[in-house]
Amino acid sequence: MSIAILIPLLPLLAGFAISVGGKRLTSHVPTIGILATSVACLLSIVTLYIVGTGEPIHVTLWPIQSQASDLFRVGIFVDRLTAVMMVLITSVSTVIHVYSVRYLEGDSGYVRFFALLGLMTFVILALVSSPNLLMLFVFWQLLSWTLYLILAFNYEHVPAYQNAFKTLMVHRIGDVAFLCGIFLTYKYFGTLEFNELFERATQQSHMISLLPGNLFDVNVVAIITLLIFVGAIAKSSQFPLHVWLPDTMDSPTPVSALMHAGIINAGGFLLNRLAPLYALSPNTLHVVFVIGALTVILGASMMLVQNDIKKTLGYSTMGQMGYMIMECGLGAFALAIFHLIAHGFFKASLFLSAGNVIHAARHEPKFPESSSHAPTKLPAQATWITGMLVTLIMPLIILMVAHDLLEVPLEDAHGAVIFLFFSWVTASQAIFSLYRLHAVASWKVASAMIAALFLIGFTYLWAGEAFTHFLYPEPGVANGFFLAAALNPIVFDMLILVSTVLIFVGWIYAYTGAKGQKIFNAEKVQAILQKLYVVLINRLYVDFIYMRWGNALFQWAQKIAHRY
Repeated sequence: MSIAILIPLLPLLAGFAISVGGKRLTSHVPTIGILATSVACLLSIVTLYIVGTGEPIHVTLWPIQSQASDLFRVGIFVDRLTAVMMVLITSVSTVIHVYSVRYLEGDSGYVRFFALLGLMTFVILALVSSPNLLMLFVFWQLLSWTLYLILAFNYEHVPAYQNAFKTLMVHRIGDVAFLCGIFLTYKYFGTLEFNELFERATQQSHMISLLPGNLFDVNVVAIITLLIFVGAIAKSSQFPLHVWLPDTMDSPTPVSALMHAGIINAGGFLLNRLAPLYALSPNTLHVVFVIGALTVILGASMMLVQNDIKKTLGYSTMGQMGYMIMECGLGAFALAIFHLIAHGFFKASLFLSAGNVIHAARHEPKFPESSSHAPTKLPAQATWITGMLVTLIMPLIILMVAHDLLEVPLEDAHGAVIFLFFSWVTASQAIFSLYRLHAVASWKVASAMIAALFLIGFTYLWAGEAFTHFLYPEPGVANGFFLAAALNPIVFDMLILVSTVLIFVGWIYAYTGAKGQKIFNAEKVQAILQKLYVVLINRLYVDFIYMRWGNALFQWAQKIAHRY
């Protein structure tokens, strides 16, 4: 229990010590932060082992008397999900602390940055270890405010604090819906403690009328889960509340790394924490799936037209968070956490690497001498055939083999094909990237394609079986999530069919383009692409629409204020 309490407490104490005595201990400021997060990381690993081999840790800090009202209880709840998140958060925070030592050296806000970094690490850790909805919501709010402070770190730069304020306002929209969901939860179920809430929601069924005269009755769980999901949409930058994320790149690169590796994952964690509640509302899960899928397409599309390295990574994060939300909508909650962890480490390293590239570009603005602008060879036909075959045929072979080795239940087609689908799409992305390495010999590219597919495919299948069993060890729980999120068989089959066709057409288009051949009318395709480029570079005009709505609302409020 003491270990679990120390994990969030250490970064808080470090941030407090730095803020109070940092100016007198300037040279020791990074050491304090690094030491606190490193020890917290080690304790998180120990806690993960303890919880993974035993029972969850539940500590109530307030109120002291157990008979007191359970409306607001302060404590710590560490199960396997929380323990995994703690390891991710503390390890990424430690790396960012170390990276920031020299990256921000000489900055006037050096001490303030490390104090805010410690505070933010504490808030995220306290959020994931909250034992009830209300405490989680309190730290959900604190996360928005600390994010505002750290995004506005360069407050002398006007766009920095303007975009920080924009982020805060977008989060307020989700927070209002989240708070309404909490009110309904307490009104109908009388508790905000997670375990008690899940039990009562399973045993009780309440209907709520959305129109007078009981004309449109809806299960209250569906309303609650939808309202809470709006909070997740805002925090994890899902369409249409995605507009804040691309504008946060004026903050220091370590902040971007922490935000894209930790803060942005809050929505996925929230859905996982409330997974038993969402399993009671299949319609909400379908909405979650649609929002996630739409965000994937739009985020990846807008990423392709960016000319700024950090904005490219920002839109990439938006798309990857869409994948994570999509997985939750399909009932693959454990797979979403696996995706969250992999993306957290990967994107943190990418942002820190981007910081090095930007720093180097400031000293050497010219194109690097080592770059070659000579035309590259066209890819060999063998490479193209290998890529098409491994993305269309090999996943089926892997799935069949894994069925015998890992006992993936093929009878429950949804669960098995979901793992196939995500490993398939992820491997296809890697293989398309490898295919574009024209200067590499074809046999090397072909070998890399096959190795990438097997690695990704088996990794996802491992995540589907071993990791799912680790996070949800109770018999039938994970399978119940899949059954709750099951789509209509026709819709599900069409989804897989469309994905197959798109991958196949992609390979045909790539091959014919490399050979100088055109399978479509080049002029029409170019005109469509130009119009699409304009729409995407303007971010679908969503920001413009919100600005018009905001100005109209502000003018209306001014008229009301002037009149009354």
